[in-house]
Amino acid sequence: MKVVITGGAGFLGSRLAEALRERGSLADADGAPASIDRIVLFDQPDSVARLPEVPAGCETVGGDIGDPGTAASLLGDGAVAVFHLASIVSGHGEQDFDLALRVNLDGARHLLEACRAHPRPVRLTTTSSLAVFGPASGDPVHDDSLVQPATTYGMTKAILELMINDYSRKGYLDGRAARLPTVIIRPGAPNAAASSAASAIFREPLAGKDYRLPLPVETVMAVASVESVIDNLISLHELPGETLEGRRTVTFPSVSGTFAEMLDVLRAAAPDGGLGAVTVEPDRVVQAIVATWPTHVDGARGLSLGLRDADDLATTLTAYQRRYC
Repeated sequence: MKVVITGGAGFLGSRLAEALRERGSLADADGAPASIDRIVLFDQPDSVARLPEVPAGCETVGGDIGDPGTAASLLGDGAVAVFHLASIVSGHGEQDFDLALRVNLDGARHLLEACRAHPRPVRLTTTSSLAVFGPASGDPVHDDSLVQPATTYGMTKAILELMINDYSRKGYLDGRAARLPTVIIRPGAPNAAASSAASAIFREPLAGKDYRLPLPVETVMAVASVESVIDNLISLHELPGETLEGRRTVTFPSVSGTFAEMLDVLRAAAPDGGLGAVTVEPDRVVQAIVATWPTHVDGARGLSLGLRDADDLATTLTAYQRRYC
C-alpha cells in the first residue's frame, strides 16, 4: 500500500513518515493490515527543496495542492492511505485570506474528490485544530462544544471537518479528522503560526539565542508533544469507521500551561544556565489570535477511543533535547 502525506515536508509530516516507516504497515480501507510499500511526501516545491534530508524509504513530490489535477496524480490507482496535513497556518491565514481559502478549502476539496473518484476505497486522516472553537465555545472544550471559529484558519478547518463527515456519511471515503492543540517542540526556524511561541520559548533559549516572547507570560496555551500527536494520528487512522459513530472529528488530548510554567520547566532542565534570555514584548496581532482559542481541553472521548494522553511539559522537553540538542 502507498501512503501519501500532504504537507509532508513539514515538521509533523516528516515525523509521521518516520513513524510509519518504522511501523511498516497500516490498516487498509477494509481495516486489514497492509504493508506500506511507498511513502510519498507531498508539499510545495520550495518546502520540498528545503528538506535537509528525505526520510529513508520515502520519496518527495513538489506541487500545488490548489491545482485540481494534483491530488489525482498523487493517489494513482492502487491501494492508498492518505494523511492530509497541508494547510495555511493561523497567522498566515489572517494575512492572506484568499490563499487560505485556496489551500485549506479548495485544496482539501480537490483531495476529497480524488479519493471519491479513486477505483479503490480510501481511508483518509486529516488534521483540524482547536482554532475551530472561539470565545462562545466555552472552556474547557470537548467534542460536543460549539464550533464557532474567530479566525480564517479556524473557519477553514471547521468546514474541512464538515466535509470529512459528509463524504464519509455518503461512503465516498473513510475519513477522520484530528482536532489538534499546539504541537511542540518544533525544531528549526519559527513559522507563521500564532502558536509558534510555544515551541520557540524552549527552542531558542536552549540554542543560546535570546527570544522575544510575543505573549504575556500568564497566557495559557493547550499543547501536546509531537510524540503523542504522531501516536494518536496513527491510532485514529487505525480505528474502524463505525467506532466513530458518525462523529468523524476527535479532539486530541492536551496539557495546558502558562508561558511562565514553560519557562520554569526550561530552567529546571538547564540548572547550570547557558540559556538565551527571554524578554516579553507582546504583539497585539498574535495576542488577538491566541485570545480566541480555548485554553483547556477535555479529551475524554479520544481517550475512550484508545488515544493516549498528552505528555507533560518536562517529558516533552526531555524528548526534544534527546533528539535535537
